[in-house]
Formats: sequence, C-alpha cells, structure tokens
Amino acid sequence: MYCASARTPAACKITPPYNIRMIAYLIRRLLYALPILIGVNLLTFALFFVVNTPDDMARMQLGVKRVTPEAIVLWKQQHGYDKPLMINHAAAGAKQFTNTIFWQKSASMFVLDFGYSDDGRNISREIVTRMGPSLSIALPTFLAGLVIYVSFALLMTLFRATALDIAGVTLCVMLMSISGLFYIIGGQFLIGKLWHLVPVSGYGGGGFKFVVLPVVIGIIGGIGSSSRWYRAIFLEEIGRDYVRTARAKGLSELQVLFIHVLKNAMIPILTGVVVVIPLLFMGSLLTESFFGIPGLGSYTIDAINAQDFSVVRAMVFLGSLLYIAGLILTDISYTLVDPRVRLS
Repeated sequence: MYCASARTPAACKITPPYNIRMIAYLIRRLLYALPILIGVNLLTFALFFVVNTPDDMARMQLGVKRVTPEAIVLWKQQHGYDKPLMINHAAAGAKQFTNTIFWQKSASMFVLDFGYSDDGRNISREIVTRMGPSLSIALPTFLAGLVIYVSFALLMTLFRATALDIAGVTLCVMLMSISGLFYIIGGQFLIGKLWHLVPVSGYGGGGFKFVVLPVVIGIIGGIGSSSRWYRAIFLEEIGRDYVRTARAKGLSELQVLFIHVLKNAMIPILTGVVVVIPLLFMGSLLTESFFGIPGLGSYTIDAINAQDFSVVRAMVFLGSLLYIAGLILTDISYTLVDPRVRLS
C-alpha cells in the first residue's frame, strides 16, 4: 500500500481490512480459550476420577452395604471404568493413551462426544433433545426481561431524585430481598392453583400455557437486581461531559437518555448479558425442577440426585464451553456498538 503523504516508507502505516483483523482476532481468542477448556477438563477429571475413584462410583451405584468386590468389577466393566486413568502401560503404541479412562471419558468431550449416562442413554442426544425446552423458557425470559429492566431503569433515571425514583429503588430492594423460591411457589399457588389460569407444572409439547408462568416468574424475580444495576450505569453516564454538551444543543431529556446515554451504556450492559448466555442453553435448575420442564436444568438436577457423574461431567464442560463462547461474542459486540473499541 502506497502512502503519498508520508516522507519515508516507515512513516506509512498499513492497516489491514476490518474483515482480516476480525478473523485474526477470533483466531487469537479461540487459541486463548483452548487452555481454559483443557484446564477445566483436567480439573473435572481429577475431581470425578481421582478424588472420587471408579470404585467409589460403583459402591454408590450398587449400594455401600452388601456390595461385593466382584460386583464392583462387573459394574466398572459395564460402564468402561475398568481401564487405567491416563496411561495404559499394558497396551502398545497409541493405545497406551487412547485405551484409558481419560481419553474415552474426558478427551472425547472436545469433539462434543459426551458418551453415555449410567442408565445407557446417549448424553449428546439427550442434550440436543432437552435444549429446546430450556430455550423455550430462558429465551423469552431473557429478551423480555432485558427490555423491561432497561426501560424501568431509564424511567427511574429520567425521574431521578424524585418520589418516583425513590419508590422504584425501594421496590427493587424489596424484590431483591425475596427468595426466588417464593416467586416460584407463590406463583404456582396463586396463578395456577387458585386462579386456574395456567397449569401448575408440566410441559405438554411446549404449549404457550406451560411456559407463560415460568417466564413471568423469571422476569419478576430479576426486576430488582437487574433494574437497580442498570440504573446505576445510567446515572454514571448521565453526569458525563457529552451529556451536558447534548443538553446545550437543545436536546430533550428523553433524547439524551435514549440516543446518547443508552448507546454509551451498552458496553457494561453487554458485559452483564454474557453471564446469562450459558443459562439460555443450560436452563434454570430451580425453575425447570419446580415446573417439571424437561430441559437441561432438570436433567442436571436429576443426574446429581442419581449420582450419574457422566452427565454431571458433560454439563460442567458444556457450561464452560458456552461461557467462553459468550465472552468471545461479547467482545465482538463491543466493536459494533462502540467504534472507540478496537480489535487488538
């Protein structure tokens, strides 16, 4: 690239196109994420196979009392836990590493092969099947909740230091002080049992009547903490110099809030959104369990209760993978909402 205004070739900076920089940035972030996933995988493997040995798993599944060594050996053979942990000295060549518990139970997760649960079901197929019910609850709750929380926070910011703002903050603190279980049980009793507007629990093919109550309760349960946090972000932005400049140009308070303040507050908002992204797929443990939703959240709870560590390991790894993906997507969105953020 020739730079006519530069006196020397060294003074001319060549900036790659945006698409090339974006691809290079994604590659770097993926390379950064790989050691994190490896660390999570190794830590999970150590917790489930070193601290809690396959013999311990067999005793818990068979029953601590009256379990024989022969029964333990048979159970380990049936579930593939009879191999060495990481190195198989009895094998030759590559089988020293591939014919091990680590390779077959943990390393295979990097290609999304989660194996089988203790009851013989394919975990990957169960995840795909149960992801739909989780999304049918989490996605409407996330999208509608984000609009409601931001709107309520903007309303309190618009009427800041007034009686309406004080009442809004008081309401947020009250809602934050109430346990999420109260919203679930109270909503089931009031709306489902007394008013008979929607079923108390169940899924029934994902009909609207089965998801409306969990979505409403999920939104109400998050109003307090989320709206108060967004209000703090908007109040911090409202005192900056660009806001005073916008007012000096004659813009109304609504225009200042929705055009300038909201736009410049998108980065902290996106940072908070990334925490929710894994939950969209993983589901809510309490909500799905109480409402009988056959999603990934209830799947995890059932696996913990049944001490099915194959499922628990898969869900821990999947949650880490989704969280890292959310971080990468958030960093990319920074460059879209704020041109001051550069890819580096």
